[in-house]
Amino acid sequence: MQFALNLLVVVQILSALAMVGLILMQHGKGADAGAAFGGGGGGGSASLFGATGGANFLSRTTALLAAVFLGTTLALAYFGYSVPNTAGSGGSSVLEREAPAVPVPATVVPVPAPAAAPASGVDAIPKK
Repeated sequence: MQFALNLLVVVQILSALAMVGLILMQHGKGADAGAAFGGGGGGGSASLFGATGGANFLSRTTALLAAVFLGTTLALAYFGYSVPNTAGSGGSSVLEREAPAVPVPATVVPVPAPAAAPASGVDAIPKK
């Protein structure tokens, strides 16, 4: 079960990083697709994905990665809640767990008052 959770975390991290990269590659509404991919003029026909292929490819791939990210998030939330916590006692929630026991000393030993400091400086000179 731990292997499946680790695999889900790896898939989620990779999909998040790929999604960030694809979102940064996409152009804004006012930007020209040809200028975004280095094409100069020609209405964007010389760009990497063609005249309109870049927007469709990038947006569809981003949507697919967003669906994968959402699926892994829901799966991790479900498995994280349903897998019992073996490390501590009590429920799986932090609020349901018992507080750790604080040791109480059996006897309290009083600390003696500090002794007066020896005289130094002007106070150390004996008075006549």
